Amino acid sequence: MNDRQPLAGKVALVAGGTRGGGRGIAVELGAAGATVYVTGRSSTAGRSDLDRPETVEETAARVTAAGGTGIAVRTDHSDPGEVRALVDRIAAEQDGRLDVLVNSVWGGDALTDWEHPLWEQDLDTGLRLLRRAVDTHIVTSRFALPLMVARRSGLVVEVTDGNTARYRGSFFYDIAKSTVIRLAVAQAAELKPYGVAAVAVTPGFLRSEAMLDHFGVTEAAWRDAVAQDPHFAHSETPAYLGRAVAALAADPGVMTKTGRALATWGLYKEYGFTDADGAQPDWAAHWADVLEEEHGPLGDPL
Repeated sequence: MNDRQPLAGKVALVAGGTRGGGRGIAVELGAAGATVYVTGRSSTAGRSDLDRPETVEETAARVTAAGGTGIAVRTDHSDPGEVRALVDRIAAEQDGRLDVLVNSVWGGDALTDWEHPLWEQDLDTGLRLLRRAVDTHIVTSRFALPLMVARRSGLVVEVTDGNTARYRGSFFYDIAKSTVIRLAVAQAAELKPYGVAAVAVTPGFLRSEAMLDHFGVTEAAWRDAVAQDPHFAHSETPAYLGRAVAALAADPGVMTKTGRALATWGLYKEYGFTDADGAQPDWAAHWADVLEEEHGPLGDPL
């Protein structure tokens, strides 16, 4: 094994790799040597209804620049036909090989109502959020898992927000992020006899493109936003999440973690990776020091 590229020869699919955590994961899997299929609805052929500038092609180019092989495939993961075609393509091009599946599709920011309880929310909007954030993961796993089962090896990563039972502040958001943890648990139970691991992984305060835009700063000047929100000083880049997933994918003992909800703030201690700037953000430690008195403890990992 190449110590600098422990995933050389491996094949990954990052569903929802256009931006944010998905992009960070795709690029770091590439840096570890993997061939990475990057999928999502935003491409050079046209933007999704999120109307953001990031594209799957841009992420794939970053994967290749990092040392891997990036392959962009515009895919709507709510469409079983498109997902089946995607997996058939991977099987044909990679001789049936798929080592890592990352379910990172989200697209629910504009659909999340942080102001109202369930009984005052628009039902159609809330259900649309669940279809985007949960159904897409199920559809993707349904078609991708047979490639892993056939080879009796692999890793499934469900990207979530938080790894405890703590309520996340909005009904449909909480249901979505909690459910994908349960998807990891359920997949782990069914995949264990085949030697395939499934875990959920959460970042801390993620410094995504959308979050930077929210604060009106760039990544180069991200600390300028700390005046608006002091907690932003403890944020982390998508690369930190990516390095956590790459470390899991390269761990020959990853089956010992199957079925668990993991976090960057725990995984960096085990694997020793750093964020892009060399720091090791620990959102749980910051929460315990500053936020727990007001908001209560994060809770024990699920």
